[in-house]
Amino acid sequence: MAETLKGLGVSSGRAAGRVCRMAGPPELPAPSPVTDAGAELNRAMEALRATVSELAARAEKAPDADAKAILEAQSLIADDPSLHESVETSVRSGKSAAHAIDEACAHHRRALLAAGGYFAERAADLDDIRNRAVAAALGLPVPGVPDPGHPFVLVAGDLSPADTVNLDPGSVLALVTEKGGPTSHTAILARARGLPAVVACRGAGDIGEGTWVSVDGLRGEVEVGIGEEAAAEIQRRADDDRRRTRTVRGPGRTSDGHPVKLLLNIGSAADLAPRDRAPSAEGVDAEGVGLFRTEFLFLDRREEPGYEEQVAAYAAVFRAAPGGHVVVRTLDAGTDKPLPFLGLAEETNPALGVRGLRVSRVRSEVLDTQLDAIAEAARATGAEPWVMAPMVTTVGEAADFAGRARARGIARVGAMVEVPAAALRAGRLLKELDFLSIGTNDLSQYTFASDRQHGELADLLDPWQAALLQLIADCAAAGKAAGKPVGVCGEAAADPLLATVLVGLGVTSLSMSAPGIPAVRESLAAHSLERCRDNARLALAADDPAEARKAIVPGR
Repeated sequence: MAETLKGLGVSSGRAAGRVCRMAGPPELPAPSPVTDAGAELNRAMEALRATVSELAARAEKAPDADAKAILEAQSLIADDPSLHESVETSVRSGKSAAHAIDEACAHHRRALLAAGGYFAERAADLDDIRNRAVAAALGLPVPGVPDPGHPFVLVAGDLSPADTVNLDPGSVLALVTEKGGPTSHTAILARARGLPAVVACRGAGDIGEGTWVSVDGLRGEVEVGIGEEAAAEIQRRADDDRRRTRTVRGPGRTSDGHPVKLLLNIGSAADLAPRDRAPSAEGVDAEGVGLFRTEFLFLDRREEPGYEEQVAAYAAVFRAAPGGHVVVRTLDAGTDKPLPFLGLAEETNPALGVRGLRVSRVRSEVLDTQLDAIAEAARATGAEPWVMAPMVTTVGEAADFAGRARARGIARVGAMVEVPAAALRAGRLLKELDFLSIGTNDLSQYTFASDRQHGELADLLDPWQAALLQLIADCAAAGKAAGKPVGVCGEAAADPLLATVLVGLGVTSLSMSAPGIPAVRESLAAHSLERCRDNARLALAADDPAEARKAIVPGR
């Protein structure tokens, strides 16, 4: 009898096939006396250097900008002097190279988990560094993605960026992990490759090798033990759906012609170029860029990228963007996403601290340089970018940001709505701003007081939660009253059925990873505006996400 496991759906789509499991981490041998501490230290440092080199080499071969930035950051972690000092201390205390690396990584991992939030999500990076370096110290092969010679569903405790970055969608049908969250690297890279993915899936570790399963990356469900015939039928329908949606072209609109802009979430100009391993931005016929995450230019840099470097990076995006429409988000970093050059103090609760626009309170020159560079890139390319700030909370913050941007000739200025305070005052914010863009991931986290990394609370982060939809509705109503656009740029926008609800609430644009656009375009084309409004009313009236999904009637 089939069993359904629940997790957090982080990349929509369905797939079915046989399970292949990732091999476990290298096992440590029993401790033994160390007779030559110098030799052990050399062995440990060489293993770390080999890990740094391997990750850097994988970054150079990465198929897209997100993957490249993630692997480069991971290489920097492996090369961090504080980690090397911890390894040396452990060796000097009598540990072998492999045991010293394991002990040092465990120490730093505990610190990351204790910090919570974004820091906790980086613990998986340290686990991967540990496994690679320990394997190198022991002379063992590093565990990697299996190659059974047939398409398969990959199941693992967690996946590192180095494991995920070169996954072939022709072989890997879907991803299922026991750990992870909606902003984990597994989630980011799965969406970039169009692979259905479920993370934080309790019980995934008990799925046997070769078991037939189906994966629903939208609902976060894994059905175990379905049988070969059922799996083949599910996969056939999924393949048919993908082929059909790729034939639907043109601007986003409902069946009765109501326009809804379908836009891309990107990290750099490289995301707008054709890619070998995922549908290209050009291939999905997007109407522009709804979220340009500029932090990938800053990620884990020891020095701030200079003015000229920033101008070149922004100009490259402005030239490559479909339709020339680009919404730029200024640096979204801080104590929850630490950048070494910012020099920010550690905080007890980084998610509630200095992050996003708040960084300008202590390092105003970082935002000023970025705004100067965006304005110059716009002049050089003739583009008219829209620019928005993350983590805007008050009307005063909105007015200050708008003034600084407009003083530099930036005409369209907006804000991310990521905290309930901004949603509740959306009408007043729009007296200072030209548009709003709703980040559903953070808005869910702050509305439900639920850490995005906490697998046990995944149901609270479900974007079908009525309280979240009500805040989105309030923002959309404020936009309609002001005659100004309100979009959604969180990954909730990539849910084809939820997209009809968001449009019914009054959202004017939906921005997502490239693979999500075809299915959303097709879904909107199958619903009239009035049906979208009916769906919105039904979803708002539901007491839980499951009830909301069941209440929605697909089609005209």
